[in-house]
Amino acid sequence: QVQLVESGGGSVQAGQSLRLSCAASGDIYSRNCMGWYRQVPGKERETVARISRFGGTYVADSVLGRFTISQDNAKATVYLQMNNLKPEDTAMYYCAAGRSCERTIYWGQGTQVTVSS
Repeated sequence: QVQLVESGGGSVQAGQSLRLSCAASGDIYSRNCMGWYRQVPGKERETVARISRFGGTYVADSVLGRFTISQDNAKATVYLQMNNLKPEDTAMYYCAAGRSCERTIYWGQGTQVTVSS
């Protein structure tokens, strides 16, 4: 029922910024929680940030102070503002949604972020 369309990835130099967007459609209760996850080949998937449509947020310690998650409920879109990007931020970034943050069953296609030094 839920479809997620991501955009905003790209290649940048260290210290630059990117903003990822995730446009959602479908049953609103199936996307009470939306979040961003990233994965590098050979490593486990990492939770980057999550947000409830009711306002609660979570940001991983690894990106705290640099990344900010936000939402526009009217547009059904979630954003990930990434500032002061570092090479270790290089990964495939995925948007996900679910009825709760503990069960994210809908996933986007992913958007690549590459940060060079």
